[in-house]
Amino acid sequence: MIRSILTVCVGNICRSPMAEGLLQQRLPNIEVSSAGIGALSGRSADPIAIDLLRERGLDITSHRARQISDWMCRKADLILVMEAAHKRVIERTYRNVRGKLFLIGYHGKFDVFDPYRQGRERFEACLNMIACGVDTWAARIEAIG
Repeated sequence: MIRSILTVCVGNICRSPMAEGLLQQRLPNIEVSSAGIGALSGRSADPIAIDLLRERGLDITSHRARQISDWMCRKADLILVMEAAHKRVIERTYRNVRGKLFLIGYHGKFDVFDPYRQGRERFEACLNMIACGVDTWAARIEAIG
């Protein structure tokens, strides 16, 4: 049974906070958090990410970036990363992730590109990819109950 999900990207200000927000909305009974492998610790989510999620009825203004840690990996039942490279870094760094670390685009066989310092259009495309991954993962999680 999945009780907690950790979403991970690099800076923890664009992709993983958006994924966290969408997963919390879709799976309200599951604890969802996010982190970065090179987090811009303490920074808020990117303003474009905040605006896009606000348009979906989500408020991520209180988000603050944080660095992934061993205890976060141990606590999470499922860890979803944005790119295969993130998966490799986490597998090398944290030995306790075997069997619970996957790409958010695992089922669709895609990585989610980083929209950092790009325009709204790129953020929208990124968010659509994340939403696709979230929808697939949420449906599978709901199916196993």
